[in-house]
Amino acid sequence: MENLRMFVNGQAMSGGSLNGALSGAEFLGPAETAPRYRFYSVRDEFPGLHPVPSGGRSVPGELYAVTYEILRDHLLPGEPPELELGVIELADGSGTLCMRMRAESLTLPGVTDISDAGGWRAHLAAL
Repeated sequence: MENLRMFVNGQAMSGGSLNGALSGAEFLGPAETAPRYRFYSVRDEFPGLHPVPSGGRSVPGELYAVTYEILRDHLLPGEPPELELGVIELADGSGTLCMRMRAESLTLPGVTDISDAGGWRAHLAAL
């Protein structure tokens, strides 16, 4: 079965409420994005990345090797409508799949830029 790399930066990380969706996936380790993204909290329920031409930050998260089946049957069904599957750049210059903020979701009520918070876990700890 072919594996894909998937970067997660919110509730699907180790210990998060959606990490069970990655059951059967191989944990590849911690990772960071290239500094090309802004990072948002949506109602303090989940985060989302969005690419920007300037002023971006590196966002910490975790990298997993997932099968299409895990992605299709377990991870994607639990993702909120404000996010979409896309490809991002990691700090090492490689690409990976990741859930990203839909552009039209950036102006919804409850969306806050947390790019300087140090990641999702740091943001939640500061609440």
